Amino acid sequence: QVRLAETGGGSVQAGGSLRLSCTASMYTSRMNYMGWFRQAPGKQREGVASISISGGTTYYADSVKGRFTISQDNARYTMYLQMNSLTPEDTAIYYCAAGYLSMGQRGLVLLPVEYNYWGQGTQVTVSS
Repeated sequence: QVRLAETGGGSVQAGGSLRLSCTASMYTSRMNYMGWFRQAPGKQREGVASISISGGTTYYADSVKGRFTISQDNARYTMYLQMNSLTPEDTAIYYCAAGYLSMGQRGLVLLPVEYNYWGQGTQVTVSS
């Protein structure tokens, strides 16, 4: 069973930065993408960024392009999310996830339903 653990959440003022980390207990053949998702109070969980484990191809939600950067260190089974220029609208619980998407599903990399392994989440709060 794959276990994911997020660290790095916290509180920051608008315009600040945070770096989230997600460490997996293992990589398996049942996962070829990892991603970051977030859920704000009263809202649905949404995709933020995703990365292919083998090729490193990255995908971003329009709302975070140019501000967030996803990266990975496969030797450490760890994925990162560097978040810059944070705004109060970025306040949410951030989850990391892993899943397997086929070639035909690459357009779905930011959909939570495509991921079957999830971390517990870490709170990010941005104050104005």
